[in-house]
Formats: sequence, C-alpha cells, structure tokens
Amino acid sequence: MADTIIRARQVEKFYAQPSENRIQVISPTDLAIYPDEIVALLGPSGSGKSTLLRMLAGLSRPSAGEILWHEQPISKVDINVSIVFQSFALFPWLTVQQNVEAPLKARGMNLAERNRRSLKILDTVGLDGFEAAYPKELSGGMRQRVGFARALVVEPEVLFMDEPFSALDVLTAENLRSELMELWQKKTIPTRSIFIVTHNIEEAVLLADRIIVLGRNPGHVRTDFKVTIPHPRDRKGAPFTNLVDYIYKVLTRPDVTPSEVPMPATGRPARDQRQAHYEMLPHARPGGIAGLLEIVIDLRGKADIYRLADELAFEIDDLLPIVDAAQLLGFLKVEEGDVSITPTGTAFAESEILRQKELFREAALEHVLLLRQITRALSSKSDHTVPEEFFLDMLDEQFSSDETQRQLETAINWGRYAELFDFDASRRRFKLPDTEEALNHEDLAE
Repeated sequence: MADTIIRARQVEKFYAQPSENRIQVISPTDLAIYPDEIVALLGPSGSGKSTLLRMLAGLSRPSAGEILWHEQPISKVDINVSIVFQSFALFPWLTVQQNVEAPLKARGMNLAERNRRSLKILDTVGLDGFEAAYPKELSGGMRQRVGFARALVVEPEVLFMDEPFSALDVLTAENLRSELMELWQKKTIPTRSIFIVTHNIEEAVLLADRIIVLGRNPGHVRTDFKVTIPHPRDRKGAPFTNLVDYIYKVLTRPDVTPSEVPMPATGRPARDQRQAHYEMLPHARPGGIAGLLEIVIDLRGKADIYRLADELAFEIDDLLPIVDAAQLLGFLKVEEGDVSITPTGTAFAESEILRQKELFREAALEHVLLLRQITRALSSKSDHTVPEEFFLDMLDEQFSSDETQRQLETAINWGRYAELFDFDASRRRFKLPDTEEALNHEDLAE
C-alpha cells in the first residue's frame, strides 16, 4: 500500500442524536487513490458522494476510521490537494487573475511568483487575455475555467472535482472534458491523480481509469473496478455502451449485488420466456410513464436523460425508475444516455385512456414475467383467486423481504391499471375481474 497517495481506512460519517441512535451517512469504508489515475465516484442522491470527497480532501473529519496521506495520518501532515466545485464559487469583486492568485496569496507566496504562476495557468486553460475581466463578464464555461485555473495554480498532487460540469450546457461541458483530458494525457499539469464526483454515467466512462459506485442508506462501496477501454473512447462502440449499461443497472438495482448484474450485450437482451428469473420491476406508476412519454414526444421523440432531469428539476435517481419502466415495457429505447420513443410508446402516449390500458396490458404480458404468472395462475383456478403469499414465496427466492413486498406492490399497481386482475387488500388475495372480463383475460394468458 506504500504507493497510495490517499487512503481511507474504515472511515465513517455519522451524526449523534439525543437518543442512543445516530444518523449513519457513510458506513465503514476502505478506499485508496493511486498515482496516475482518474477516479470517478458515482452514486444516487443521498449516498454520501460529496461527504466522502470532503473527508478524503481533508475538509471534513471522519466520525471514525482515518484518512492517510502517503501512509501518514492526514491530521499530522501538510497535504497538497485542491477542489473544483459544482458552483463556480468565484469572488465577484476580484478579477480573473486575482481569483486565481487567491489560494497562492493565502499560502503567503510573494507577488512576483503569484503573478508568474497565475499567468502561466491562465494561458494553459485558455484564458489568456481575460486576466483583468470580472466573473460577471464571463460565460459559465469561462467561469468554470477560472475555477480550474484556481485549483491547478497550487500544483496539487490530487485534484478533487465535485460535479464540475453539471452547471454547464452540454456543448460547453463536452469541450471542458476534452480539454481536461488533453491536459492530463499530455502531462501539462503536475497533478498526479484526479478524483471526480459525478452523477453522469457517460462522463465517468469517458474520463475515468477507475470507477467506484456507491450505494446508500448508509453510503457504502458497491463496486470498484478499472476501466480498460483505451483512450480516446468511442461512445458508440460496444465496450463503451456495455459499460454504461452495466453501471446503469448497478445504480438502479440496489438490492442486487453487482456480481449478479452481468456485463450486458449492446441493447436489452432477449428474455427466455421459460426462465423463472424475475427482472426487477422499476417502482414507477403508469401515470408517470405516460407523462414521461408525452414529454419525450414534445421533444421530437428523443431526449438526453440527464439534461431532461435537470429541466424537470428531478433528481436523476428519481427519473431513472420511470425511464427504466418505460424501457422494460418497450415504450422507450435507451442508448448512450439518450431516450428515444418507440412506435408502441408513441401509440400509448397519444391514445385515449381505454386504448392506453389495452396497450399497457399487452406490453405488460409480453415483457413482465410476474404479471404473466399472476394472470395464468388466476385463470387456472376454478374460483379465479390466489393468495398473495403464493407470489411472495416465489419472489422471496430472488429478492430481500422488503424488496419482495415492493415488487409485488408495483405488480399490483400495474396489473390493476391494465385491468389484468383485482386485489382484495382485506383478504390479501388476487382475483380476476368478473365474468366476461375474466374470459378475455384467460385468452390473453394462453
């Protein structure tokens, strides 16, 4: 472990409460940052990404465990790190050059050396000629360049970045990512390692040599792996899209261990109708699916998932289950972070309510094994009823007890909407709709 720059050893973050209980933000975690690598940290909201970054950077003390800098306790040595924040965090009353010089001035560096180093780094990040400008005169992309320059002027050994591109438009963010990679690969900057927190899966796969995915409640490392795709990375290539798909599934299936999520082929794999393996149902309502499809239609049938979440003021992990549900039902296709509506999805979104129910019913029976099994079991019984416990027992073989209940609740919601069956909550029994409808559903289940 002697070659680590920063190492976290069983670090935790929790907050004590008046009672004996405590709020656990980060569970005991081991993590290391090595030279010559870009590390990307992904995770849903509330998983403690920024909290972990701040502990590693020395801005926040862990509640337990320790952070080591070159194997020495971080509290006993001077560390050389800097941070680029999501918000530009510039001093509006200072010029560009004065903003960049601020950390050097705080370190007591003399005026001549501050001037030399600030002008050099401004030229490196493409801000030559803007030294005397004020932040209000700059575009968002140029202000973030100032943030990069201010972080790099101290020549940090580790550069921490907390969602540095999320406040920028798509093209500006893309340009800055490319320029950062150019600086890194040409070793124009003295930084030995970059640690970036992001919610953008494609961004992580595009930049990182290593990706760490966190789970939440409390925050913990779900998977930590190296990215072996050579640079420059082709976003349309199968290795890239496969890895994006893998990470997406790890993020959206919190109760499945990453080892149980195989690296997928490009696109959604075909399902073996005879295999008794339940695909996790995303916890989304039919109304939410319909609403998302209408929005995508208004965007000419295609949208970037992460940009759409920002425009709707959604957390990305709140939108992803709706996207995944629409994809599962065949209403959307997801590729490279973009969603595009299918002809079936268009028909569903543009139909009247009764036709929507028919289309949803057809899609559910085709794509969702659990709903097919419930319908067939009901059709095979003389009284057309089956106890809830029967399906709970089957699901319990694959999911945790809490997730088993949630899966069945989602199935009930979808099945009721599609008029596949009813559910008697007082008796905890499924039942087919009465008489003529029951006969129709028997035909559907065959």
